[in-house]
Amino acid sequence: MSAGGRRRRFAATRRLPPDARTDTRESPAMDDNVTVINHPLIAHKLTLMRRKTASTQKFRSLLREIAHLLTYEITRDLELTTERIETPMEEMDAPRLAGKKLCFVSILRAGNGLLEGMVELLPSARVGHIGMFRDPESLEAVEYYCKVPADIGERRVIVVDPMLATGNSAIAALTHLKKQGARQIKFLCLLAAPEGVAALREAHPDVPVFTAALDERLDEHGYIRPGLGDAGDRMYGTK
Repeated sequence: MSAGGRRRRFAATRRLPPDARTDTRESPAMDDNVTVINHPLIAHKLTLMRRKTASTQKFRSLLREIAHLLTYEITRDLELTTERIETPMEEMDAPRLAGKKLCFVSILRAGNGLLEGMVELLPSARVGHIGMFRDPESLEAVEYYCKVPADIGERRVIVVDPMLATGNSAIAALTHLKKQGARQIKFLCLLAAPEGVAALREAHPDVPVFTAALDERLDEHGYIRPGLGDAGDRMYGTK
């Protein structure tokens, strides 16, 4: 498979390719534990989502489609075992996922947009939710809800939130999940700002970060630029 069809890892001294982000300057936030999932279909669908004219229905549909593609990439390292099955032709040893599998944790409310597409591909995955909102003055994360599986410590956990902006919500969510016993954790987002990636990596260096695109910067209000607006508002048609 060509390099354009596989995820790429970027070290701090390397430049991100132009099709993977909106700015090609070197970023101190990048290291071997940060992956920009660089795929033509993801890049194309993300452009359609960014458009100001994209309707709520279109935005939601595209987010679900991108979630499918991101799930394919982020689960490449799942362990397999074999079982004896019978096809219409003969018996064979066939691969299947091994052991206790996945738990998807959505950071409410926008995380549910990614979650829905991921569960469509892996309907047996357990699901947790963490309710967070960003204080408009301090930009700090405020938790208002948390419900996760009791056996989360025995599962591979993928935390999802479309936007990694300041990183405050993601950091708070990961801290809480670790207190609940989660050990094998990945963080998946649609867009990330270098500032948010740097903050998350400093707070949780053991958690790999996966994103569809790394944008240029945060503005003074804590929004990703050029970004795509507020993912939750665009997904649910609210303001």
